[in-house]
Amino acid sequence: MKKLMLAAGLMSLMGTTAFAQMQIGVSVARFDDNGLTVMRNGMTAFDEANDDVALQVEDATDDVAKQLDQINNFIASGVDAIIVNAVDTNATEAMSNAAASAGVPLVYVNRQPINMDTLPDGQAFVASNEIESGTLAAFQMCRQLRAEGKAGGATAYVLVGQLSNQAAVQRTKDFHDVIGMDMCNFITIIDEQTANWSRDEANDLMTNWISSGEEFDAVFGNNDEMALGAIQAMKAAGISMDDVVVGGVDATSDALLAMSAGDMDVTVFQDLAGQGAGSIQTAMALANGEEVDKTVFIPFKLVTPDNLSEFQ
Repeated sequence: MKKLMLAAGLMSLMGTTAFAQMQIGVSVARFDDNGLTVMRNGMTAFDEANDDVALQVEDATDDVAKQLDQINNFIASGVDAIIVNAVDTNATEAMSNAAASAGVPLVYVNRQPINMDTLPDGQAFVASNEIESGTLAAFQMCRQLRAEGKAGGATAYVLVGQLSNQAAVQRTKDFHDVIGMDMCNFITIIDEQTANWSRDEANDLMTNWISSGEEFDAVFGNNDEMALGAIQAMKAAGISMDDVVVGGVDATSDALLAMSAGDMDVTVFQDLAGQGAGSIQTAMALANGEEVDKTVFIPFKLVTPDNLSEFQ
């Protein structure tokens, strides 16, 4: 009888432990984005390595209304915390208000919310400082153009991410700020348009630019996917990649392969997996009532052919 009671007690304890597992709802802007997939994989790896947390990860499919519904559903289901990779960073105030009203901790990851300065208690932002990303890439492109003897005048195209996204706005501003410096003001932007972070859209846009017949020396993409789309279009048009400086951001595996092949010159390593794991750690800390900085930054790192081997 004592053995049976002991076994029952252990089973009850195990059940209580499983029930105490922290539940975190995650809404990701879109699953079909390579960079966000790396971030999501970082979350999954953290989840698999830690028995005290369980994730429910949802795809918002680039739909703001759907993302807000997901957040409300997480709240209704009683999750301990919520992580959001925002579809539209201009729409985050409603998300913050919903979570704050329910008393559920909320962590934004990768994309900075528009209400960053007024985030309620129990909310935080985990990412990398976008001022670093575009600045590092643009300044290295400037240096390379000067080294290639083009300080007398060079022209560039800029591929912009989704205009509703703070990272796209900041990275484009970074490029403008760099070419406004005395050292880099020899660079003139021919045109800049959004390709919505998409390789296919960037390919189409670059093809249109090439068809105009305008000569150019550099292409800066707000992310690697768009830079890779531009490379595809240039190679299809018979343009030698030795004649164009191409830069991006994220240091995705495809971008590193392109750099190995001599097609891409500059990218910036964004530790997306680290952001994913860091967002879970931050959410757990908030759920446990711990004090957390409103902003948790994970540094960017410049990647060129010279240090490529460190990232492959």
